[in-house]
Amino acid sequence: MNSDRGGWEYRGSASNRLWHKSALGKIISEDCLHLTDAEVIFCHEHRNIDLPHEEWMTQCLKRNPTILDEYTILESLRKPGNKIMITVHSEGFNLNEERETWALRWPSDAHPRDSKPISEIRWFHSSERLDIEDLLNWATGVRNKKRIAEVLIIDNELSVVTYHIEIVEPKGNLDIPTIEDYMNISNIEGKIKLSNGNVFIPNNENWKHENIGIPHTHGRIIDEDIEKMIKNKINGRDIEMSISEKIVFDLLERGLHPRPGFKYGSKWRCYETSIEEDHAPWLVVHPDNGPENWEEACLISRLASGVNKKWLFPIMDEKWHYLSIIRPPTDSRWNNPIRR
Repeated sequence: MNSDRGGWEYRGSASNRLWHKSALGKIISEDCLHLTDAEVIFCHEHRNIDLPHEEWMTQCLKRNPTILDEYTILESLRKPGNKIMITVHSEGFNLNEERETWALRWPSDAHPRDSKPISEIRWFHSSERLDIEDLLNWATGVRNKKRIAEVLIIDNELSVVTYHIEIVEPKGNLDIPTIEDYMNISNIEGKIKLSNGNVFIPNNENWKHENIGIPHTHGRIIDEDIEKMIKNKINGRDIEMSISEKIVFDLLERGLHPRPGFKYGSKWRCYETSIEEDHAPWLVVHPDNGPENWEEACLISRLASGVNKKWLFPIMDEKWHYLSIIRPPTDSRWNNPIRR
């Protein structure tokens, strides 16, 4: 095995088999295979291929301090049988992957030589900063190719978890309030300002806006954000609305019923139907209070899935988009085959 820029050229007798059976590396010639550092370690651990020399691992770590993380990610993906092509090898296959994509995945019964990948993959350390806009742009490009946007997160214990990045368009079937509805609410007399900024509307028995406010025995409680949003909306002051007001307006425009999400660690929980009919499937975080790194994102995603909900992060780009980091089905969770 000879050193080569950005990886290694393997000229052993197994080179042909490594590619045609396992889609490892990239064929340079009939008896030469180009492997990345992570693939060299994988072939050593799982394909009985010797390392280039005794000092290679030490030299590799000095050259590439993230190699243990990268190898562990690759091992987690490949051990169940997936075919993984690291994007440095994708040239010539016309796969059109996103610039940020680290690798492409095929299921065990497929191969890059005769089919397209089903997913694009990125990986992060749990301590890395969470860049939501970057994820949105990447996931949008991946989704446009009808592929799964997969991320694998690794921590200091070399423990790996898998998530799917989804762009969600939450929709409900509740009536969407009109400007006239907002004006009627604004004109109701007898409102009482509460100490927390909310407004109490007493004895309004004929309330028809089910997705606005919280019912009370003696009236209705209107959230401060909704109260301010209504005032700004009917006065044509959209530009003056806060982020909270803009998001809650968008949620109402989607036919949803936003309620406080305090119990679930989010700004809002949103119902698609009447509260009496079903649970709230969505947890919406405020952009200013969302997770800052992958450790926090993994925690909130796990908490949400534990109560059968999906958490959504709102992002404004001409319109509101909602990004979700979701635990995939159990047969698509790529974890460490060996616990250390």
